[in-house]
Amino acid sequence: MKREDLRFGGMAQFGGALLLQLQDGPELGVRGALLRSGSGLNLLVLADRGMDIGFAEYKGRSLSWNSPTGFTSPAFFEPQGFGWLRGFYGGLLVTGGLTYMGAPCVDEGQELGLHGRASYTPARSFTAAGEWEGDEYVIRAKGEVREASVFGPNLVLRREIEMKQGANSFIIRDLVRNEGFDDSPFMMLYHFNLGYPLLSPSAKLITTSRLYVPRDDEAWQGHESFDSFDPPTKGYKEKVYFHDLAVDGNGFALAGLVNGDLGLRFKFKRDVLKRFIEWKMMGEGTYVVGLEPSNALVMGRAEERKRGTLEHLSPGEERSIEIEVEVLDGPDQVEGFVREVNSVTRGQKPALAGDVEDFLKRSNEQGSRR
Repeated sequence: MKREDLRFGGMAQFGGALLLQLQDGPELGVRGALLRSGSGLNLLVLADRGMDIGFAEYKGRSLSWNSPTGFTSPAFFEPQGFGWLRGFYGGLLVTGGLTYMGAPCVDEGQELGLHGRASYTPARSFTAAGEWEGDEYVIRAKGEVREASVFGPNLVLRREIEMKQGANSFIIRDLVRNEGFDDSPFMMLYHFNLGYPLLSPSAKLITTSRLYVPRDDEAWQGHESFDSFDPPTKGYKEKVYFHDLAVDGNGFALAGLVNGDLGLRFKFKRDVLKRFIEWKMMGEGTYVVGLEPSNALVMGRAEERKRGTLEHLSPGEERSIEIEVEVLDGPDQVEGFVREVNSVTRGQKPALAGDVEDFLKRSNEQGSRR
């Protein structure tokens, strides 16, 4: 399609960005933007929820899981303990961070709740629009999310979500910068939540994982089936697996979920997002698998500090992160993704570590040989 095409009067006919504001219940006042590629890929970007992605659909089929909380206003944020879950809407993406994420803990005398503040922080300078770049119509949502306090950290996340008209993919580009004057802890989790109909007993997790370990005793039960899924099960308890992903010749790790002729593929650089967490939750209603690139495990900031693995950003230091998300449409694309992964793993299943400490040791040793 070119801008000189005489068959349409405006690009809204074929995709674009539509700014909106939710108007009911706990969602009242939440700003967002609906991004439409025109190929059937639609994303709801929630400006007031950290510029995360409230839902994603493709040709009328949902790609994400959504909880009963709705897109709760950040005014209802409960930072203590597991209060974060009262506004965990699921969606395609929820960001954990920026200075802490993972399990609640006490770190150097500071009480920290689940998964941090990023997803409950409204973005500033939020814009969403499409524009022509040569013969391509590019649709972008942009904004910045800041975690700051007096006598505390001052980290800013500048996020851009980009898709092209007619495409079945999009890119998340994040830049995190320490704009304070002291070193700051830096923890980042991309909590992608995939649900029905993409998720079902016929779905399969496909990754470049070369090493994995169950997080706890619950996950050790049935660990050999980490990459397959059950129907919704009453009383199911979540299972979490930590993975070390191999990379292709350009340093990219690959992960995705495929089901018949539909799939969702994630591609990202492992040198920045060195951990990968699988959250397998096969409950009734809470029927979801989380695919979660991150720079830390999800056992809490205190545990990262204790192990000496807690990352910091010095004043003025920044990290650039880019994640490509692609819908796989049809058997050719699904099979192409499987071949792409097998070219990295040589078709081998990941090895099983003895425990988390063994996993970290072996993961670090493999990483140092790259």
